[in-house]
Amino acid sequence: MEDIRLLGRILGDVIREQEGKEAYELVEKVRQLSVGFRLKQDATAGKALDRLLKNLTVDQTVSVIRAFSYFSHLANIAEDRHHVRRREVHERAGDLQEGSLAMCFERLAEGDVRATDIARTLGKAYISPVLTAHPTEVQRKSILDAERAIAELVGERDGLHTERARTDNEAMLLARVTQLWQTRMLRYTKLTVADEIENALSYYHSTFLRQIPRLYGEVERALPGCDIGNFFRMGNWIGGDRDGNPFVTAETLKRALSRQSETALRYYLTEVHTLGGELSMSLLLAQVTPEMLALAERSPDRSEHRKDEPYRRALIGMYSRLAATLHELTGTDALRHAVPPQNPYLQAEDFLADLRTIEASLRFHHADALIGARLAPLMRAVQVFGFHLATVDLRQSSDKHEEVVAELLRIAGIEADYSALDESGRRELLLRQLNDARGLRVIGADYSEHARSELAIFETARTMLARYGRHALRHYIISHTEDVSDLLEVLLLQKEVGLLRGKLDSDAAINDLIVVPLFETIGDLRNAAPIMEQFYALPGVAALVQRSGGEQDIMLGYSDSNKDGGFFTSNWELYAAELALVELFATLGKSHGIVPRLFHGRGGTVGRGGGPSYQAILAQPPGTVNGQIRLTEQGEVIASKYSHPEIGLRNLETLVAATLEATLLHPTKSAPKSFLDAAAEISNASMAAYRALVYETPGFTDYFFSATPIREIAELNIGSRPASRKATRAIEDLRAIPWGFSWGQCRVALPGWCGFGSAVEGYLSAQGEDKRPARLALLQKMFKQWPFFRTLLSNLDMVLAKSDLRIAARYLELVEDKKLGKKIFAAIEAEWQRTDAALNQITGDTQRLASNPSLARSIEHRFPYLDPLNHLQVELMRRYRQRPADAKTDSTVERLQRGIHISINGVAAGLRNTG
Repeated sequence: MEDIRLLGRILGDVIREQEGKEAYELVEKVRQLSVGFRLKQDATAGKALDRLLKNLTVDQTVSVIRAFSYFSHLANIAEDRHHVRRREVHERAGDLQEGSLAMCFERLAEGDVRATDIARTLGKAYISPVLTAHPTEVQRKSILDAERAIAELVGERDGLHTERARTDNEAMLLARVTQLWQTRMLRYTKLTVADEIENALSYYHSTFLRQIPRLYGEVERALPGCDIGNFFRMGNWIGGDRDGNPFVTAETLKRALSRQSETALRYYLTEVHTLGGELSMSLLLAQVTPEMLALAERSPDRSEHRKDEPYRRALIGMYSRLAATLHELTGTDALRHAVPPQNPYLQAEDFLADLRTIEASLRFHHADALIGARLAPLMRAVQVFGFHLATVDLRQSSDKHEEVVAELLRIAGIEADYSALDESGRRELLLRQLNDARGLRVIGADYSEHARSELAIFETARTMLARYGRHALRHYIISHTEDVSDLLEVLLLQKEVGLLRGKLDSDAAINDLIVVPLFETIGDLRNAAPIMEQFYALPGVAALVQRSGGEQDIMLGYSDSNKDGGFFTSNWELYAAELALVELFATLGKSHGIVPRLFHGRGGTVGRGGGPSYQAILAQPPGTVNGQIRLTEQGEVIASKYSHPEIGLRNLETLVAATLEATLLHPTKSAPKSFLDAAAEISNASMAAYRALVYETPGFTDYFFSATPIREIAELNIGSRPASRKATRAIEDLRAIPWGFSWGQCRVALPGWCGFGSAVEGYLSAQGEDKRPARLALLQKMFKQWPFFRTLLSNLDMVLAKSDLRIAARYLELVEDKKLGKKIFAAIEAEWQRTDAALNQITGDTQRLASNPSLARSIEHRFPYLDPLNHLQVELMRRYRQRPADAKTDSTVERLQRGIHISINGVAAGLRNTG
């Protein structure tokens, strides 16, 4: 609270100085009335607040919105610093925190898991957070950079012990908050893919490049004497995810990989330069190994000043090779040159070998103390990041592949109408082509722009793999996988450009990219295991996968399954699909040695799979983790988790700790049949209730487009892809991200709870009132004993705590058909109340977040400052939407738009997991 008060006071000083005393007093009046209305339940304050806000001019409204939006950002900084400080206190006291590696290793020890077993598990493990670009990240990079500077200054205050130092620090904070106030929060132009690439790379500079080696260091200290393999890798969709984004092309893929490589190599150059300054040992005082001496002799550095300093000579030579590598791979140049760039490294392993030569030599003359600070982290960074930094996934929708394959077959004279074939006919034809050594393309034929663009991606992937190494591109994800032919089409397109070599039925066939199905809707999830079983039953498929590395990634979509069937059904069908896939691959693993890896497409909101990663991983069905997990990190959640280095390290630790615990301590038996049967029954009823409201209630679509800021979100320059897949108002065509984002903005958060209350009510009364106590007792038992169900209800608890139907009711003003608005809102409110009551009955808690008091306190202190943003958002949206149809985009309209968009930014920042 001290940091929040400090930053709030400084923000107030800035507003007073920049906007004037009247503006400051207006903000203060709004704050006081909002606090009174929220915390003191003062109805008079509520009416006064409503009257005040409705009478503000546009300029006054924008000024107040800016003040409260910036406060949300500053509160996040203070809260993050508090988490870091609290963790440090616990560590000094020897207290272990859940989700930390220390707690994880203690639990493993208590479970009689040996260090060698942990190391063996990590040696086979693959843990990877995957950064994706989705239209919920509403901050500009300039804002993020300013906030990082403020966070560093706040962090420094704990170590300042003189009044002078703290005064100087506060003066610097004032400067940075002034910078923040005068920095444009919104983009004037649409975010490009290139912008998204740069935004993602900023997290490598702030966190990943240094914190991931620290993560490995903590594991090595916990497992002394064990060889720790490369179990943790970064993934990235930005530049390779084409699904619904026409702006991702072969050129953006090249740019993404080039900029990633440049980021890694420039980091290595900086570290090698600094290392050269540190390793100043003289041959007159320390005898090095012959290999070290040879490395120094190979250096082009011939300075007499360094004649007796082998490490410096060697590192200057290594720097020159890295500089040459940078130019070769990215076309850019290093910033400093002691000697001209020459003889580039062909692969990262060669650079690593030189670093190991230095390490061995330091150990030889008892200079081990010089290894841990910089050399060891650099070596681990090279192992993890190579010359590629992160694995870029390629993704496209299955219907786009179908179009290309149909065109290739038609022009080649093989099949006039591939799309008209049934599934059996498609499979037969595709297998025949995969077993034909010849390609499909006809020289000189006039192919469509779509076909040329899609094939260019595959061709570029082949080139990029040769340039940056096999870890630069590993996965090809197929959105909307609905049948086996969707997988075969991508294999055929790989064959067309040489990414698949050899006939499928031969003993030498191998492909470079793992074909990854993405099962998204409820129907797709139910078909996941049957589709994979049929795919692997095809002649040659299992052998191909085995020869190509023996890995099979399968991606599960949380977003579209939720939009399709609601919160509970989405989670249950994901759970059921995972169980079926584990059973299938248990057989394939024994017969073909194929390792399955589930890739969880989690979003920021609970409705899209969000929520604490630690609990989510532990809640996975038995046998589904097994040291293998990938999961997406999206939207503003990336900034929340990884902007601050220490918090970033904590979140990285959590992924590793949860994966180890789920693999080595998780029960191997499935949940009791009574639990599974109850969940299935609730799921069916929940989906029916959800779809009855969302898809079957007349006018619901009109209500959604009126009572949420979906239209204004679509206008925001916050992502490179459109908000909807098609130019319609159908909810089916709307992307799940803006769907959830919109409900979060108006504080309903409907995708995170809808349907559960009706389902539980129906389940409890299904067999009569006399059976109700027993059925409730079963649900309570499930909550206590079943991690899946407990985590689900914990997330539900958080969503209900963050929703606010009093605020949501304000958005009814925006619905033109008042009767319709009241009817649908009443249905939403009734379902919310049923869900709240159901949660109370099962958990025994009548207060939200009773088991998470720190989050409850955060919400209690944060929401009075968030509420005005919602009130003002409604008012500005009303004015904006009621402007004359023929009104020109004058300065007033632009200010209205700007105010709405800033309010969207502020609400997203205040709620933290809205995307």
